[in-house]
Amino acid sequence: MTATTYGTINVNGLNIAYREAGNAANPKLVLLHGFPASSHQYRDLIAKLAGQFHIIAPDYQGFGNSDRPDPTTYAYTFDAIADTIEEFLKLKGFDHYGLFVQDYGGPVGMRIVGRNPKALDWLIIQNSNGYEIGFTAAWDGFRNQLWKGRTPETEAPLAAFLEHDAIKYIYLAGAGKPELVSPDNWELDSAQMERPGSKKLNMDLFYDYRTNVPLYPAWQKLLRDRQPKTIIFWGQGDIFFTPEGGEAFLADLPNAEMHRLTAGHFAVEDHLDEIATNISRFYTEKVVR
Repeated sequence: MTATTYGTINVNGLNIAYREAGNAANPKLVLLHGFPASSHQYRDLIAKLAGQFHIIAPDYQGFGNSDRPDPTTYAYTFDAIADTIEEFLKLKGFDHYGLFVQDYGGPVGMRIVGRNPKALDWLIIQNSNGYEIGFTAAWDGFRNQLWKGRTPETEAPLAAFLEHDAIKYIYLAGAGKPELVSPDNWELDSAQMERPGSKKLNMDLFYDYRTNVPLYPAWQKLLRDRQPKTIIFWGQGDIFFTPEGGEAFLADLPNAEMHRLTAGHFAVEDHLDEIATNISRFYTEKVVR
């Protein structure tokens, strides 16, 4: 088994933490995490794939073990995260790569790829929305209240997503085999959410998520025009993103391979072997020519 190493690198004044594994001569694979997680969500997937790929999984600023600037003076936006991760990849020598995006990883990754489409060798999508039809009812408080007017009153209902029990629910909702979902996930994420400034920066990102939706047509066009080799894993029981949101990708990527999983938001937890095996096979059969 190839060992995972842990490091940090200074990116525009921020120390960005990351997990890395695999021979540097192997094809490069970038794993971009979602809410409310960090690169920790990929710990087991990295171990499964490190023999085939050179893998890197960063923690965004404010997440995991990366620096967490004070949100009263630092603007947490998806633009800012994408700028940081784009520079991070340059500094680490990842000039072209396969890209795994989950949840927040989609808006971060698509911003980066949109500026440099040639960097994308192939794409893995796991419950990361890019279509209006993809929003579940859980987004009503975001779309119909917070995004229309940010006030303490519109923030209050959404603050529940930042508490321990809700974070636990995000991991377990829709899971086909909840006994395979490690409690370390929600205990770690909940502990990190209690750090000074964490709840505010996450609320800032809840609010900034509104900037992603107007970009959907451009991202859809990029996929349609470029037709990257794509494999999709979609947890059908995700509390945030509908099954229809996964199916919508097939209109723009008709040759994509779709796996509909009895899983939730974090499908890698209880479908690890299926996801890892199919990523490995897909790369060998469809990407390598």
